Amino acid sequence: MAQGQYAAQGPYAAGPYGAPGETVATPAVDAAPGPEPAASPEPKKGGRAGGLLKSSAVMAAGTMVSRLTGFIRSALIVSAIGVGFLGDTFQVAYQLPTMIYILTVGGGLNSVFVPQLVRAMKDDEDGGEAYANRLLTLVMVALGVLTALAIFGAPLLMRLMSPSIAGDPAANQVGITFVQYFLPSIFFMGVHVVMGQILNARGKFGAMMWTPVLNNIVIIVTLGMFIYVYGTAAESGMKVTTIPPEGQRLLGIGVLLGLVVQALAMIPYLRETGFRLRLRFDWKGQGLGKAVTLAKWTVLFVLANQAGAMIVIWLSTAAGKASPIDGTGYSAYANAQLIWGLPQAIITVSLMAALLPRLSRSAAEGDGGAVRDDISQGLRTTAVAIVPIAFGFLSLGIPMCTLMFGSSGTSEATNMGYMLMAFGLGLIPYSVQYVVLRAFYAYEDTRTPFYNTVIVAAVNAGASAVCYFVIPSRWAVVGMAASYGLAYAIGVGVAWRRLRKRLGGDLDGSRVLRTYARLCIASIPAALLSGAACYGIGHTLGQGVFGSLAALVAGGAVLLGIFFVAARRMRIEELNSLVGMVRGRLGR
Repeated sequence: MAQGQYAAQGPYAAGPYGAPGETVATPAVDAAPGPEPAASPEPKKGGRAGGLLKSSAVMAAGTMVSRLTGFIRSALIVSAIGVGFLGDTFQVAYQLPTMIYILTVGGGLNSVFVPQLVRAMKDDEDGGEAYANRLLTLVMVALGVLTALAIFGAPLLMRLMSPSIAGDPAANQVGITFVQYFLPSIFFMGVHVVMGQILNARGKFGAMMWTPVLNNIVIIVTLGMFIYVYGTAAESGMKVTTIPPEGQRLLGIGVLLGLVVQALAMIPYLRETGFRLRLRFDWKGQGLGKAVTLAKWTVLFVLANQAGAMIVIWLSTAAGKASPIDGTGYSAYANAQLIWGLPQAIITVSLMAALLPRLSRSAAEGDGGAVRDDISQGLRTTAVAIVPIAFGFLSLGIPMCTLMFGSSGTSEATNMGYMLMAFGLGLIPYSVQYVVLRAFYAYEDTRTPFYNTVIVAAVNAGASAVCYFVIPSRWAVVGMAASYGLAYAIGVGVAWRRLRKRLGGDLDGSRVLRTYARLCIASIPAALLSGAACYGIGHTLGQGVFGSLAALVAGGAVLLGIFFVAARRMRIEELNSLVGMVRGRLGR
């Protein structure tokens, strides 16, 4: 669902494109702002960029493990139920608990209550233990009531999430069944986040990094059992009209159990710190009400985010239902976006999490020049990896998807590959906006990101609607994937102008633009030759596991080799810094 505590978006802030309990984020627009890790070290003397890269590498490792198990989980979901209308129905139900959590509690919990936890730990005589227990009790009560209401209103929620699914009697019934199993995970999301942030305030970050892996493992085992009993979707041809109640129950219990295990696994970590869990209902006069009031901009931020996401879900499920072939609806869109979001979660989020303490310190001291320099460094450093990867999605998108999701059928996996290619270059503005918005958060300004999110959401929804009504259903959702990047490109322009006005001058724009332009020049021939290699190998060896793997390995080698040679010849200094750090770690 989100990057976890290591992103400024906060746990479960992923919107509809994550999955319950997942520590990644691929939000529909951007996720709600949340706390950065308190333990990100300040780079020591001897190289600010190198120190920053080393700091972020530690966080990236945890994200990588969670993402890898998340990919296995997603591949098994596709293998088990496919990417047709049944897959769309499952995905919509799968995302609903996250959306409800973020819309009600999640965003405010991370952006307002967590700083209060840190403050209470510092100021209160008991180290903030009473405040933390009050907050945990309040969240448990609120989410318990919310979960009960959501389960009761499951049919209405399905109609709101996707009129296309609700309009099909068989799909609607399957969707409601899944939703009723999945919705209790709202409660366990909240418990997991509060416990995790209590640990973060005490300098313990491992639990929030690793417990989501347990969630993925439980779901992976569940899906393995489902495939063992019913076979893959390609073998069984399972659809919304044929999936048995026992199969629905197995999937529903497995997904819910994953969140239960993830939440309960936090308790031993809390006990290790000496924290005693106690239910406390003495909420009045303890500052909780004031914190709720402070969360208003975050709530509006989340509403704008989820409104744009809802429109995309409506349109993509409708297009998938109307399409004559599978793999062209919301399920394919979500899985392609899962791959696309990996570089952002591992590279940009991790690096900015390490940079934000310094950025916040400069903002608090009124040093606009230092803020500008840090933003410039963040943009240029992330670009070294993000730009070639974005072009790599253009050349390697199809073999990536046929390798990961080929069990659903070659045609369906190829369609996902087209969506990944359409998302491709949008990774660049998506990453840029994430970095730029960190400056506003450093100044404790959540209103400007809200306005920017409204713009991005509106453009994304509007362009997606044009795709739905103008482009044939076979390609409509591919167009929606491209619209995502377009929306962020416009959002970057707006955010950049506002930040430049905020800092009262130049943002080192010419240097940043020069770096991105040179990286793009190095990436274009690399992507073209890489794509040609993939095409030739795919047609020679086919698009099975062996052919896809060979195309991906060979195409990736061509991409990296040509890009590296071209970038070194252009003497891109950020690449040289990155290479120097890697060589140093290898002892050369």
